[in-house]
Amino acid sequence: MARRHFDIRAQTGFGTIALFTFAALYLPIATLVAYAFNASESVSNWEGLSLRWFVSASNNVAVQDAAWRSLVIAVCAATVATVAATMAAIATTRTPRYRGLGFKYAFINQPLMVPEIVTAVALLIVFSRIKVWTGYSGLGYLVLAHTAFCIPFAYLPIRARLENMDLTLERAAADLYATPWMTFRRVTLPLLRPGIIAGFMLAFVISLDDVVITEFVKSGGQDTLPTYMLGQLRRTVTPEVNAIATAFLALSVVLVTVFFFINRKKN
Repeated sequence: MARRHFDIRAQTGFGTIALFTFAALYLPIATLVAYAFNASESVSNWEGLSLRWFVSASNNVAVQDAAWRSLVIAVCAATVATVAATMAAIATTRTPRYRGLGFKYAFINQPLMVPEIVTAVALLIVFSRIKVWTGYSGLGYLVLAHTAFCIPFAYLPIRARLENMDLTLERAAADLYATPWMTFRRVTLPLLRPGIIAGFMLAFVISLDDVVITEFVKSGGQDTLPTYMLGQLRRTVTPEVNAIATAFLALSVVLVTVFFFINRKKN
């Protein structure tokens, strides 16, 4: 008697559970996006379609400053995190296994395992002492905090790319008397480029969306776009916040989609 192939989609209630799950995940987001185009000043009363709140948000100086600050921090943090993650990935994959390697994996991925609020409080304590000693209170603290938090997110796709790479070309380069640096520059780096780009994009999105660490580390007048939106929700809620969130969502979706396709690229 032939064994029947197990198919989860054929199980009783699978369709109902799947529909309920997707509704729970995406119905609130769809509602937010829909009300971003609401002509009314109320977030609960629908008065027709309008781009009024997108125009209002784009002309808001506070939104412009917060958006620019978010982009600067995200680009700087993602760049530094990607460089550090690339070096860490090479150091932990292009070496024979040894005692303590597993500890290094755990150490690099520590921000993924520790609650974000714990990391935020720890950074707040450290940076508050440094501010007292140095008198400096610029954006450097936010860049450092975001970099530390983004390193494991950049590390994962880069390490995955390295582990799946064929070592034949690297060995051939070594056999042809190429130096380690030349082998890395001419062979390893071109093959690793999709993973590096994917790691950068993932780190960029994580930094751009961060609220908890930013809220604890930032000084006065250093609101990013997420913390600005949080502050507005504490005051008066208008569809302008929905418009900002919709634009934020669109940017995140585009970046994550590009990351997905780059990460799927064949060797």
